[in-house]
Amino acid sequence: MVERFFRDISENRIRRDSFTSVPELELAIDLYVEHHNGNPKPFIWTASANDILAKVTRAKAALARSKR
Repeated sequence: MVERFFRDISENRIRRDSFTSVPELELAIDLYVEHHNGNPKPFIWTASANDILAKVTRAKAALARSKR
C-alpha cells in the first residue's frame, strides 16, 4: 500500500524537474497528502489467500525456470 501511495503521488503531483526549490516541493507534497486524506477510504483487499498463494507458486516456478 505504501508503494501505491508513492506511485500515485509521483504520477499525480510530483514530476522530475518541476520544482525550483525544496520548500516548493515540500508544500506540494503537504497539499497532496492533505487532499488525499480529506476523504479517506479503507483499502479493501480483493484477492483471496488461495489466489495469492497460487500466484506466489507460479512466480517461484517462473524464477526457477529462468535460472536454468
